[in-house]
Amino acid sequence: MRLQMSPGLATVLSLITCISCAFETTAAIDIPLEVLGHVNIEQLPTITVQSPSSLIAFPFDESFPVTCEAKGNPEPEFRWTKNGQEFDPFLDPRLMKEENSGTFVIPNNGNLTEYQGTYRCYASNKLGTAISKEIEFIVPHVPKFPKETLEPVVVEEGQPFTLKCNPPKGIPPLQIYWMTISLQHIEQDERVSMGLNGDLHFSHAVERDSRRDYCCFAAFPRIRTIVQKTAMSVIVKTKKSDMSPETANAILDRRPSLLTPSGVRSETKLVKGEDLKLECVAEGFPTPQVDWVKMGHQLPAKAKLENHGKLLIVPRAEQEDSGKYMCKAKNPLGEAVHYFTVTVEEPPEWESEPQSQLSMIGSDVHIKCSASGSPQPTITWMVNGLPLQEAPAANRRVFGDTIVLHNAQAPNSAVYQCEASNIHGTLLSNANIMIMNLPPMILTKEGEDYSAVEGKGVMMHCSVFSSPPSSITWSREDSTESVEGPRFTVHDNGTLEIYRVEKDDTGQYTCLAKNTEGTSAIDSMLYVKDPTRIAVAPEDQQILIGTVAQLSCLAEYDKSFSNYFELLWEKDDMEISFNYTENSRYFVEDGILQIINVSHRDQGVYTCVARTPVDQDVASALLMVLDVPDAPENLVLSDHKSRSVKLKWIPGDDHNSSTTEFVVEYEENQWEPGNWKELLRVPGNHNSAVLKLHGHVDYRFRVSGVNTVGRGPSSEPTERYKTPPAAPDKNPENIKIEAHLPHEMDINWEPLLPIEHNGPGLEYKVSYKRQDMEEDWKEHMVKRHSFVVKNTPTFVPYEIKIQTRNHQGWGPEPKVVTGYSGEDFPSSAPDDVAVEVMNSSVVKVSWTRVHKDKLNGHLGGYRINWWRLRSLVDSKKSHGDKHTLTFPGDRNHATVPGLTPFSEYSLIVMTFNGRGNGPGSHPVNFKTPEGVPEKNPVFRVTDVQKHTVSLAWAPPVEPNGILTGYLLEYQLINDTDEVGPSQTVDISNPDTTKWILRNLEPMSRYKFNLRSCTTVGCGPVVSEECTTTLETSLASTHGGISTQGWFIGLMCAIALLTLIVLIACFVNRNKGGKYSVKEKEDLHPDVESQGMNDDTFLTTTRSH
Repeated sequence: MRLQMSPGLATVLSLITCISCAFETTAAIDIPLEVLGHVNIEQLPTITVQSPSSLIAFPFDESFPVTCEAKGNPEPEFRWTKNGQEFDPFLDPRLMKEENSGTFVIPNNGNLTEYQGTYRCYASNKLGTAISKEIEFIVPHVPKFPKETLEPVVVEEGQPFTLKCNPPKGIPPLQIYWMTISLQHIEQDERVSMGLNGDLHFSHAVERDSRRDYCCFAAFPRIRTIVQKTAMSVIVKTKKSDMSPETANAILDRRPSLLTPSGVRSETKLVKGEDLKLECVAEGFPTPQVDWVKMGHQLPAKAKLENHGKLLIVPRAEQEDSGKYMCKAKNPLGEAVHYFTVTVEEPPEWESEPQSQLSMIGSDVHIKCSASGSPQPTITWMVNGLPLQEAPAANRRVFGDTIVLHNAQAPNSAVYQCEASNIHGTLLSNANIMIMNLPPMILTKEGEDYSAVEGKGVMMHCSVFSSPPSSITWSREDSTESVEGPRFTVHDNGTLEIYRVEKDDTGQYTCLAKNTEGTSAIDSMLYVKDPTRIAVAPEDQQILIGTVAQLSCLAEYDKSFSNYFELLWEKDDMEISFNYTENSRYFVEDGILQIINVSHRDQGVYTCVARTPVDQDVASALLMVLDVPDAPENLVLSDHKSRSVKLKWIPGDDHNSSTTEFVVEYEENQWEPGNWKELLRVPGNHNSAVLKLHGHVDYRFRVSGVNTVGRGPSSEPTERYKTPPAAPDKNPENIKIEAHLPHEMDINWEPLLPIEHNGPGLEYKVSYKRQDMEEDWKEHMVKRHSFVVKNTPTFVPYEIKIQTRNHQGWGPEPKVVTGYSGEDFPSSAPDDVAVEVMNSSVVKVSWTRVHKDKLNGHLGGYRINWWRLRSLVDSKKSHGDKHTLTFPGDRNHATVPGLTPFSEYSLIVMTFNGRGNGPGSHPVNFKTPEGVPEKNPVFRVTDVQKHTVSLAWAPPVEPNGILTGYLLEYQLINDTDEVGPSQTVDISNPDTTKWILRNLEPMSRYKFNLRSCTTVGCGPVVSEECTTTLETSLASTHGGISTQGWFIGLMCAIALLTLIVLIACFVNRNKGGKYSVKEKEDLHPDVESQGMNDDTFLTTTRSH
């Protein structure tokens, strides 16, 4: 700070100053510590702590401090007055005192009465005197009722009387009770009541009022004291016994009159804020009723009546509650009235409280003091604790409520007191008036650095202490001119505010303070930062309870704050703490807030706070937790009827997913106790339902809500509701008529549920008669849910009906159903069976339908049985397996697929019903035409050489016609992309089963395809592959040694020789010869290795 001071000002520093901007009104002028660190400035005294206006010496307290503390420079000295006279606590050794304090303590160890009085504290230094408010020290005496002998109160029956309490005076509040000696309260009502002053009024006496122990108790809670008045006796004199019986106990009617208040009108005054209490206690017979009115107005809205209408209370009375009130006591004989004039007064209240001031030398100082109140307060001025006339000043004048100091000088500095008083209280205000000059002292530190955010505002401080006030200007380092423009404002306290900061605002700024006594300046530095901005804000979510919620928040900020940037999360404006323990459910990583196992308490507004030292950005999202509805509450049954009841409930919380429906369940305790069943469902916007009930059931009900999340828990069950018995509401359903035997009819039905019985003794009446004949109904009562009708004709129609009955009566009239008696096997076979061959494997069969009279039951359909007699290739017959196809329904033709071509078949047709098959038709034989052969079962390569390949195969098991030969195709299929042309060999001899292909490429792979053929065509392909060799072996000369006749003969001879040797060995062994295991193995070679080139095939045909 750079300071320049005019000469000769050092002497002025003995006076007080303050910040140039601080000329606003305050109770006292405080010198900043920064100033006191540089210069020693004297200050006027100021009272800082004082005791309340009333200080009560309660007997249970150990001591009573009378407090007065003050500050000032030099340190104030204290003195006291008591009842307007000087009082020095240091002269009384019983009082406890402290140095440099005005407080003294009165110990509770003796007679306190001598300390009772009104005290005032004076705090003075050489500049002036401050005074405290008056402090009244009250020493309460122990209240007591006077000892007295009270004569009994004798009163005629029907006459009014009053028992006086006259409680002793004491520290309020006062509470009065009327009780008996045994501490039983005297009962109060319209006839007997206690007044505000404690008197007990009786509007008319009755015989039971006679007693000898009416006691008035006065309680003083603040001094913890209750006192009792001497018991009073009341004697009620009844009518004389010599009067007629009609008048002996009669009380004469009497018009009302008021026991209190007396007279016709009265005045009531109270202080604003107190409770207005008006009472009218009347006597008369019958007991009068009391009414209240406010003349010309309605009674205040806050008014209330107590004590059976005798007491009107207006709490916390205001000015508008002033006015005229009237009470009227009336009974059938007349009325009595009383008028109250109510005035609400006020203690003094400041309108303009004098304020401490700091003014420059030579100025005019105005000190204003005014107060309101009712009555109007009296204003008293003092200076340094003395009346104005005792401290005259030539330049001081009083104009109404204002003191004016003209051309004020330093000696005019003083403490001025203004006291406003009326009968309801006193206000006192001390105003420190300082007259001085001082050059500017800048209290803000030199070289402060400020950081601002681009686009936001910044305030750069320059706090100045001076008198007279300094003019303050701000300038940039690159200019001597003060900063100007719509974005710059210099406030009265010296602060420079810059709006919508720009990057170019970065730089050094100078604050210059100047007044008549000198100048002072400081420099500050401003840095403009990039704003913090949330780039990815969290979004509102609806999350299912128990799952994981994720809220994302990514922010951008000035990189110079990398070490100071923080990203915080708040829930409902409370910061979330992350402790990352096992029980923690909140986790943050890379700006993503995760909430584990979401519960209802997690619902709320989540706010992401991106913060740097100079700014922050926030973004919020609402997290709504979805759950099933809570259980409904307060289930109530109403509108009870014999077969229905109304159920009402209060829906539970739907947890952010609207309830779509309510499920009403019931439980009964007779058939399935404890088993809850659904009764009905109600739309989600309803909260009641009329329940249709069965008879003779003891019900309980409960309700649960359903929303999109699911079904919520059930409510607590209702109380039980039992319906009376009733006749059944329904008859059995799903009646079934079955016939297992030809001359019987089985009737079965679905029984009523136990809850549908509606009462005890449920039975079923089964009625039936033939539909095709005129006859009466045959009836049977049964308890089970089935009945068998015996000796019925075969398959005739019946009408059947079943009706329920219990002890209360019959169920509704039943519906009639039709059924048939037992079925028998069909007695006739289809006629005119014919077969039309469609192709080599499919035929169409037709027939004439069996007449319905021959069906002996419900037509089930037709069945076709067929079997293969032989293959037309071989004339030998071999009966094949029987095959069956079933065709339900009424029809006269069908298609039979899957036949073997070139074969002879036989078939029959029959009908069937529920009992079984009828007789078969006459067999019809037919033949299928030729087809293509089946695939060859064997096809293999038997020898491979350099230029030849030998192939062998077996003919097809089912040639499906006359075999005409084979079609052999082969093709080069090397591993390269090269594919040779397909070569075809047409083998016309059907007996050929071997073939040699010649002139093939060496070391090449070939694919061979073989198909068997008839005159219809060739059958499916069978394939083989092999690769030719590099050289030709000797065994392959002339097509291979194994195919030459001499080689075959040689092999047969060797085999015969081997067989002879084996026979010889076997004979020797039977004679006892022994051979080793190895020899046995040599003599028994693997027979499976023999006959590999055998081309014999075995075909087996099944017959039935």
